Amino acid sequence: MKAAVIDAYKQPMPVLKQVEIPTMRSNDVLVQIVAASINPIDIKTKDGGLRMLLKYEMPMIMGSDFSGVVTAVGDSVTSYQVGDAIYGRVQKNRIGTFAEFIAVDQADVALKPTNMTFEEAASIPLVGLTSYQAIHDIMKVRPGDKVMIQGGSGGIGVLAIQIAKNLGAYVATTTSADNFALVQSLGADEVIDFRTTDFSEVLSGYDFILDTRGGKTLEDAFKIVRPGGKVVNIAGLPNARFGREYGVPLWKRMAFGFATRNLTKLEKKTDVTYTFLFMKPSGAELEILRQLIERDVIHAVIDRVIPFDQIDSALTYSRSGKATGKIILKMTNQYNQEAAV
Repeated sequence: MKAAVIDAYKQPMPVLKQVEIPTMRSNDVLVQIVAASINPIDIKTKDGGLRMLLKYEMPMIMGSDFSGVVTAVGDSVTSYQVGDAIYGRVQKNRIGTFAEFIAVDQADVALKPTNMTFEEAASIPLVGLTSYQAIHDIMKVRPGDKVMIQGGSGGIGVLAIQIAKNLGAYVATTTSADNFALVQSLGADEVIDFRTTDFSEVLSGYDFILDTRGGKTLEDAFKIVRPGGKVVNIAGLPNARFGREYGVPLWKRMAFGFATRNLTKLEKKTDVTYTFLFMKPSGAELEILRQLIERDVIHAVIDRVIPFDQIDSALTYSRSGKATGKIILKMTNQYNQEAAV
């Protein structure tokens, strides 16, 4: 099969190579990938930016989430059969969706939403699970809560706004003026142009903030969250508490604690809880998202679809930070929506 492979961290671009189709485990389904999405974590992984959390053996196939069609099932698989159209986010130690096939545990996938194309479905798993776990699992948003979401027109933002609104929240977000209409159409109640306005100077009394930026933007989040509220971050640094929850060795927890000491001080000063979210694959939560999608509660936002053999241009565009919604790699034209639902 063809796959996008890197042979070392910080390699400028992956190389498309012919490699062996992955070996299946008893709980796995083998999937012919129809489409895969590009996420910031893919580039961070390639560049070695996550080595404190994840270290991969080389050569490594890139890619984290996908949609596709089941072509074989393991001996212990009971939930899926050959021909099923599915979507999923693979475990972090089994990445490799920038390829023509992937073997993935049946617990990490769900049936593809029937009202989405493969390209649309591929845009959902990583950002959908991240948003759901932040807003539903960690924040436990209830009707009337005030939620601020950074980067409302980005891959995470477009899903997070819709999930928060479905739970009854009042949602503020940041984006550029060009994308005001988009985020308002998704349900945002208050929109701030990050190019002209400092959100921390115009917002206050929020219950929760989902930070997708890190740095000063993350530190400013503590200015607008009420005492007892929560800041959930996906782009900054883990703290020592995160390390304990994930079974990280003591020396790494100490390093996390030192690196995030300013955030710990802000937690104590403001009585706001800081949580670094490292999303967990979950077929069960993908099934919840599938039901929301089929009820037209959640919609995909895709910037562009790019053929697999043009992956270099797709990664370059992703790194530019200009995408509105998701960038999708199309692996094959063999399947269409009608043939696989």
